[in-house]
Amino acid sequence: MAEVLRKGGDVFRKGSDTAPAGYFRWEAAGLAWLADVPGGVAVPRVLDVAEDHLDLERLTFANPDPLMAEAFGTALAHTHDAGAPAYGSPPAGWDGDGFLGPLAEPLPLPCRPVAEWGEFYARQRILPTLRTGLDRGVYRRSDVAVFEAVARRLDAGEFDDGAPPARIHGDLWSGNVAWTRRGGVAIDPAAHGGHRETDLAMLALFGCPHLDVVVDGYLAAHRLDAQWRQRVPLHQLHPLMLHAVLFGGAYIRQSIEHARRYR
Repeated sequence: MAEVLRKGGDVFRKGSDTAPAGYFRWEAAGLAWLADVPGGVAVPRVLDVAEDHLDLERLTFANPDPLMAEAFGTALAHTHDAGAPAYGSPPAGWDGDGFLGPLAEPLPLPCRPVAEWGEFYARQRILPTLRTGLDRGVYRRSDVAVFEAVARRLDAGEFDDGAPPARIHGDLWSGNVAWTRRGGVAIDPAAHGGHRETDLAMLALFGCPHLDVVVDGYLAAHRLDAQWRQRVPLHQLHPLMLHAVLFGGAYIRQSIEHARRYR
């Protein structure tokens, strides 16, 4: 049975006896890769890792304020600027695919390096998640054409902007930003080489505190092109599809509506 345990006063243990083989080593590799960026976003220190658990430094939480939010945005830009070997490349110290999703039901996350973002996003995010959704009865056969149309446009490079691969957190929804007295700390990564706009889109998807200030801090450190906001729903498409697969409900309709914007 999956569980999360606290161990001692200064250690937080994530533990599960049902997690897939390598799950905690994958997360530890991602944390180490993100931590290896001077001035980058803060992450918890890894204290110990084994097949059935991951021990992290215990964080002390605080209410976020605009100064914290601005600093977090700037640090996130520095992390992205550190780059990655390719789109889809796993974090240093890890080979093969990773995992994404809740500890109780992590799903495989393809990590196969390619040169272009559109190819990566279509073939390693949209289409595999669509197949899983079909297998689970989440999506109907009539929905397939909408997602496949988006995938074709992505694969053809219509949304590629020439940006180099970024070092991204990969699951940066608001619940994975722990606000502490030292500022924002990114937790529970699915780190890989991706597009920097993916992390920003994830922060917007479920409502990050002081999001506008986070974005201001980010843009002060790294300018984005004038169309980046128009691509936010495209970067949100995969996480919405993943939520549809895992939780169903309104996420099914939301993911289809997002796909229709880009088909």
